[in-house]
Parts: sequence; structure tokens; C-alpha cells
Amino acid sequence: MINKQKIITFGIIASVYIVSAGLSYFLFSKFVAPKQTVNISTTITTAGEGQKVFNTTEPKTEECPLNGAMYSKTQKDWWSGHRPLGVMVENHQQARPQSGLSFADIMYEAVAEGGITRFLPVFYCQDAGIIGPVRSARTYFLDFMSEYGNSPLYAHVGGANAPGPADSLSQIEDYGWEGYNDMNQFSIGFPTFWRDYDRLGHTAATEHTMYSTTQKLWDFAKTSRDLTNVDKKNISWDEDFVPYGFKDDAPPVDRPQSQVIHIEFWKSMPDYFDDWEYDRVSNTYKRFNGTKPHIDRDTNKQIAAKNLVILSMVELNANDGYENNVHLLYKDKGSGRATVFMDGKKIDATWRKDKRISKTLLFDENGNTIKLNRGLIWFSILPTNATVQVK
Repeated sequence: MINKQKIITFGIIASVYIVSAGLSYFLFSKFVAPKQTVNISTTITTAGEGQKVFNTTEPKTEECPLNGAMYSKTQKDWWSGHRPLGVMVENHQQARPQSGLSFADIMYEAVAEGGITRFLPVFYCQDAGIIGPVRSARTYFLDFMSEYGNSPLYAHVGGANAPGPADSLSQIEDYGWEGYNDMNQFSIGFPTFWRDYDRLGHTAATEHTMYSTTQKLWDFAKTSRDLTNVDKKNISWDEDFVPYGFKDDAPPVDRPQSQVIHIEFWKSMPDYFDDWEYDRVSNTYKRFNGTKPHIDRDTNKQIAAKNLVILSMVELNANDGYENNVHLLYKDKGSGRATVFMDGKKIDATWRKDKRISKTLLFDENGNTIKLNRGLIWFSILPTNATVQVK
């Protein structure tokens, strides 16, 4: 009888202990213990030059604020630590194939001089790894980069600096960018920037050999300029940022079999004509540069855009006394004609940009704001007399 009572007593004590321990653990884990966070390094691998490669099998639940593309929570945790970065990349024949262009969220293309176009890829939601060849600044690219929130990073090698309206280096100073969000190779140097004379696989002049990486530039901005996703005053870059509106792709049944867009910036420079061939399956436009597929050197894949936006703007010579009057200007503030290509269709449109820091807005013929497809948005800035053929 005594043994039976002992067993019952022991059972009661054990039960009370288990219940108490469980309750204590619940209360501690809920209200006291620090919340566990995902270590994003466990789901990211690195490629050459430290390029971050994300696990593409993770659920794509997060929208890139620049172009609406969907990525994982891990990737968003990464991009949320920095701000948009624009890099001047050249398109001279000797500079092809370029590196990193296929990882841009937004792309601008306009003539830099003599009918030769130049690129301004804007990076934020993807790590491009190596980018280049990097070249000099131009005033109208500054205007477009100014659309990306407070103190967007702008990387280049020098720039047009003849006194006058095309003096991009003086404008960088006037905007308060110099030594801050401006990332001029002349003042930064190695190892953030370096020259690679063998990367293109052919002999090229020195001006076609400058490279950097997106991560090196973001790291420099963080360690040397105190610019991450916030500035020194803890103001987020996107406090005043205006995003585009986005939509999902048209269903396959609503897509045409084909569409080809032929663009001539300057009729006298066929090596810099663009051709875009619509691919119905991927719902993208594959890019041809001077009749040849435009290949990213690092991925060995043809560049393709979800949206092609042609902005028609008045092109002027700067008349600043520079040799052969090669410096150009574009009337990129105000409004003008635009054409938007997406889902294999053409949309006649109007663009409007009220001031330097304003977003370039797009409206259809009825005055409605145009929503773009999720993915790379490629802006082609053309003089008003340029040739555009669609078939």
C-alpha cells in the first residue's frame, strides 16, 4: 500500500514538473528569448570576384522596386542593405562584349558622341559581378540617374568637362554628388576599379579596359562614404522614390507569333543600330547590336528585355568649343513622344519628366499611366529624326 502511494505521489510530481517545464519554455521562447533571424549567407553562394548567386528555388515573393521582377526573401534581405547604382558602360565596337549588362534592373542607351551609343545600367536587386568597360559621364545620363531616390550611386571614369551645358563634372559638383554618391574612378582608383587588358579577348586601346564590380562599388560606398540603404542622417534612399506600376505578362494565347523592332540612332552609323526580336515563349525581346546578338561576356547569353521603351527627344550639339563639337545634349525634361513594346505589341505613348529628379512617366494615348511587365526595362533615347521600323 505504501509503495502504491509512493508511485502515485511520484507520478503527480513528475506531471507537474513536465507541465511547468513546458509552460516555462513556451513563455521564455515567446517573450524572452531573442528571435532567430535567417542567416542569408547560408542560402547564397559566390562566383568570380565575389558575385552573389542566389538560390533560385526559393519562393519568389518579393518585388524589385525598380522593375517589378519577383525574387526571394533572401535576395530582398540582401538588396535592402544598399542603394541603386548606375555605371557608365561603353558600346564602342572595341569594347564588346561587355560584362554585367544582363544583370541590370533598368537600362538607358543614348548616343555619347559621333553616333556611338553608351549605356547606363542601373543595379539594385541583382549582383552583376564584373561590369565594364566603364567610361565617362554625360549630362543626360546624370538626369536619368537622378530619378533613383536620394543620393543614388553613380560610377564612371571622368566625364565631359568643357565649360558649358554639357559639363557633367561641374554638374556633379553642383548637385552635391562629388565625393559622396559620385564614384569617379579618377578619385577612387584601385582596387575598386582596375584595368584588364585581356578581358575582351582582343587588342583594345587603354580606354576600353576599365572594370569594377557591383559589390566593390557598394562596399566602397558603405565603408568610405557611409552610404548603405540609408545616408549619414539615417534617411532611406527610397524616401522620395517613385516606382513604376507593374503587371504580369500577357498569357501566351494573347501573344503574337513574332515582332521585330529596328532602331537607327544615327543613320550614318550602322554598327550601332539596334534590333530587337520578340520571343513568344519567354515574352522577351532579344537584343542585336550592329546586326549581331548582343552577348554578355560573363554569362555568354544574349541580352533580353521584358520592356523596350523608346523615348524621342530633341538632340543638340553642346557648342562648348570641344574638339569637333562632339558633346551632345538631349531635351530630357518636359514631354515628348514615346513608344512602348511589351507582350509583342506596340503602344503609342507620351513621356513626361518635370525636372531633373523627377521620374520619367509614361502615358498611353488616353492619358492613362502605362504599367510595365516585370523584368528588365530598356530605355532607348533617340533623336526625333531617328528611324524606328516595326514588323
